[in-house]
Amino acid sequence: MTRPQPLPGPAPVVGVPEPVAVLGMDAAGRPLPPPALAALAGAGLVVGAARHLAAVPVPAGVDTVTLGALAPAVTRLAAAHAAGVPAVVLASGDPGLFGVVRRLRAAALPVRVLPAVSSVAAAFARAGLDWDGAVVVTAHGRELGPALNACRALPAVAVLTAPDAGAAEIGAGLAGWSRRLLVAEHLGTPAERVTWVSPEQAAGHRWADPHVLLSLAGAADDAGATPAGPGGAAGPVRGDNQPAAAPAAGWALPESAYRHRDSMITKAEVRALAVARLRPRLGRLVWDVGAGSGSVGIECALLGAAVIAVERDPTAPVAGNAARHGVDVRVVTGDAPAVLAGLPDPDAVFVGGGGTDVLTAVADRRPDRVVVTLAALDRVAPAVHLLRAAGYTVTGSQLAAARLADLPGGSVRLAATNPVVVLTGERP
Repeated sequence: MTRPQPLPGPAPVVGVPEPVAVLGMDAAGRPLPPPALAALAGAGLVVGAARHLAAVPVPAGVDTVTLGALAPAVTRLAAAHAAGVPAVVLASGDPGLFGVVRRLRAAALPVRVLPAVSSVAAAFARAGLDWDGAVVVTAHGRELGPALNACRALPAVAVLTAPDAGAAEIGAGLAGWSRRLLVAEHLGTPAERVTWVSPEQAAGHRWADPHVLLSLAGAADDAGATPAGPGGAAGPVRGDNQPAAAPAAGWALPESAYRHRDSMITKAEVRALAVARLRPRLGRLVWDVGAGSGSVGIECALLGAAVIAVERDPTAPVAGNAARHGVDVRVVTGDAPAVLAGLPDPDAVFVGGGGTDVLTAVADRRPDRVVVTLAALDRVAPAVHLLRAAGYTVTGSQLAAARLADLPGGSVRLAATNPVVVLTGERP
């Protein structure tokens, strides 16, 4: 049998500077491997955070740059690379995971990455949990809202935090959601501390930086541990390697996919347009006001959004429908608009019930998009004028779908559904 031969590697190019070596500092606390030590020994410039520079054997006389603002360091690296000076960048864990690799490549610098165990992998390992169904997001250098909404929407989320965008702030934002949190501080150092807490406990504590947060579905007990112990399951996750992608079964599902009362449900044709106008995705928070069966909010949750369903009837089937479809929809029971006052600000709102007082309260919260469905024509003009007065650009359509229905003898006819006006208000 002929043994397969390895593909030849590229021939070395004479006169071309070496790529910048990006070395991952192991979040598990292990020392640098020999290839990383060799790159460090041959470096003419070493860039890294103060704690990383202090932890490695930087050769005597080698220039160093202590990271603060990244732009000046990138400028020094570019100059060193152009001059043929071997350069090394020290970074936490896997530098390709929300790390410095993206920024260096954006500066057209070639890189050679020697990753280590990431802080996210180390945090899940400390918890004794699998994380193949988890989503990793970052709040470092970004707005906190999308990371927080990912924690609200999905059962297993790892968050790379930043000062003022960490466990305390996320814990406060998770009030009302059933979550248990693991906060991993100073991973891989002698000061390492891993703590299970409830969102309320996280909000009331000052955490050291850097730390990694794991947000897992399910409530913590009074001591902060998970009900099944710190090694408990991470909650239900999708099994199709797409934890935050479009649902495999699609959306605009038939009414038979939901429990509802007396056909009081947003029909599939209307729901398809409403969901499209709401633009749900991971990182956004959607309100479903007058939820009823919850079909609109549930389909937004299936597309990755965090969802709050507001419904006055405590016996409405929205919670059961959400469980049936495997999504975490927070159900708030009470009369709108009063019950809306204590809710976190939404990115988009679907108003399927209530009068102009509800729509006024929604518009006052200034979501990016408001979608309203109306069956009564006398309510259309007041809703349009109200949204325009609140600064929204308003578009609208009437949907009058007719569905195929069987007739005796094998023939078919069209059976009309009730016409519905769909209004969309969008902030400029």
